[in-house]
Amino acid sequence: MIWGIEIKENTKLKILVFSLLLTGSVLVGITGGVLYAITRDLPQIRALENFQPSAITRIYSADKVLLHELFVEKRDPVPLSAMPQNLKSAILATEDRTFYQHSGINPKGILRAIIRDIWAGEFVEGASTITQQLTKTLFLSPQKKLVRKIKEAFLAFQLERRYTKDEILEFYMNQIYLGSGAYGVSSAAKIFFGKEVADLTLAECALVAGMPKAPSRYSPYVDRDLALKRRATVLGQMKQIGVIPDTAYSQAMAEPLSLKRPERAMRAPYFVAYTKTILEKQFGSSLLYKGGFTISTTLSYALQLAAERSAQRWLPALEKRMARNNITHPDPQYAIISLDVHSGGILAMVGGKDYLESPFNRATQAKRQPGSAFKPIIYGLAIEKGFPQNKVLLDAPVAFRQAGNQEDWKPENYSKHFQGEMTMRHALVLSKNVPAVRLLEMLGPSAAVSFGYRLGIQTPLLPNLSLALGTSEVTLIDLATAYGVFANGGKRVAPNSVVAVIDGRGQQLWHVKPQQELVVSADVAAIVTNMLEGVITEGTGRKARVLGRPVAGKTGTTNDFRDALFVGYSPSITTGVWVGQDRFHTLGKGETGARAALPIWIDIMSAALKSTPYEVFELPADVVQIPMDPLTGHRTQADAPNAAMALFRKGTEPR
Repeated sequence: MIWGIEIKENTKLKILVFSLLLTGSVLVGITGGVLYAITRDLPQIRALENFQPSAITRIYSADKVLLHELFVEKRDPVPLSAMPQNLKSAILATEDRTFYQHSGINPKGILRAIIRDIWAGEFVEGASTITQQLTKTLFLSPQKKLVRKIKEAFLAFQLERRYTKDEILEFYMNQIYLGSGAYGVSSAAKIFFGKEVADLTLAECALVAGMPKAPSRYSPYVDRDLALKRRATVLGQMKQIGVIPDTAYSQAMAEPLSLKRPERAMRAPYFVAYTKTILEKQFGSSLLYKGGFTISTTLSYALQLAAERSAQRWLPALEKRMARNNITHPDPQYAIISLDVHSGGILAMVGGKDYLESPFNRATQAKRQPGSAFKPIIYGLAIEKGFPQNKVLLDAPVAFRQAGNQEDWKPENYSKHFQGEMTMRHALVLSKNVPAVRLLEMLGPSAAVSFGYRLGIQTPLLPNLSLALGTSEVTLIDLATAYGVFANGGKRVAPNSVVAVIDGRGQQLWHVKPQQELVVSADVAAIVTNMLEGVITEGTGRKARVLGRPVAGKTGTTNDFRDALFVGYSPSITTGVWVGQDRFHTLGKGETGARAALPIWIDIMSAALKSTPYEVFELPADVVQIPMDPLTGHRTQADAPNAAMALFRKGTEPR
């Protein structure tokens, strides 16, 4: 009887069934609602089909030396078939022994973990299968919460339905973090052992397989002893389940841990930083660091080493001289740039003594006075204007009125002496200041500024007569570019560092084609080069005669010996060297370009020319070379003691 009403037995049964169904429906609905609320924001597993883990971008020199690696995560994905069986067995033995039997989760493991978690009063054991670990790594947060564990289980089921066990294992072994910046087993093999993953020994496989549990603790670079203990544990587990025999276990246990020495952060760091800036503008930082590009550059690592070693050889001697001259806190810096004359490719770049101490690139960023190293630009303009190199200039005291200044400007020579009349060639060879200023007055400072910009100077040049003495600040790379115009037959080519960029599929994304522009005539370039050869054979650059090759160049020294420079070139390579102090303090009396910078330049060019055939500077068809007395400018005999083989436009040579 229900509510006072008598009900038959069959009716009671129907009501009972209905009540059970209703209750079950409600429970299913509630459960379904909870599961929907939990899983409605789960990521689409299907997206894994197009999943591309971030890969390492590598920057190489022209001679195939790895300069640097760029990455968000140091990952180098490889197929499962490229991984040794011992490594797969070690991973399965330590992380998930029933991987090939379960469907994404391990019920026994979960029950065991629940008991331990309840006993501890908190999450202490995850009981995650490899599939669950992969879902957590790819899609979920690492927080130990019940809701996350439920999501993890659902995702594991979805992964198991969509992918094979081998595919899941491959994803996992390429994805896991293994300490010391290594993501994935291939990256770990290279970072820890300096070898391909396929070449790992059993002991090395065990060490790598032991790290996922606690990468920051078990990395052999962090704690060598703890890493060896963990390796022994993994080997013991492999032996216990029978995947390795006793003999292999014993041999692996006895194998010494031989780690690769960690490499320094980057080779040619100033060049790499300069190149990274260019690449980031072209591709953006995200794609550059994640795209797994192969970057080919113009750098000759052999020449880069020669440049670094040369400065390291000569700077200590300079520091000793500075100490003897009582220079307070001597800290000379240096900058070097070498360019391919025809392509503009940067062959070597040094921006200072220590990149980690100061990443400021003194070859490309520092603006310093070039001193007399600017004079070839003034003389180049004179040649373009039709002045022959035997034109006579006056080396005698002179005063120039200065607007807004009561005192006249009286330029002086470094020697403090005057020699009267001399040819343009001789004035440049001896680096005389007064004749250069007189020449600039004839040409006009504004015309010289325009000419400098045409050659490749990008910093502002002040149109005054002191420009002839190199008082306007320039960068070393700009100055080397300008000299390169004379070396390259009058064609200017912008410095560049990248040859090509290849993506992970082998497709070429970017190929740099240097653009040459004729900015002065070939005869002007040849005559200026001929005059700068005179600096080597007859003047302030005489030390460079030791090279025994056709080279041209010019010294530069600024007031109070703050800057010392030498910029010069062969028919194929232009190199500029600057030495100075960041605080614009003196290097010490007598520290000229010839003394402080030229020895470094000679070392670098000597290394560069060893690997190049003997070359001479090309002579255009409209110039003629004759023996000339550089003092008088008159034609002389080729075998005369002071004869210089001087170039002239045809019809302007001395008769």
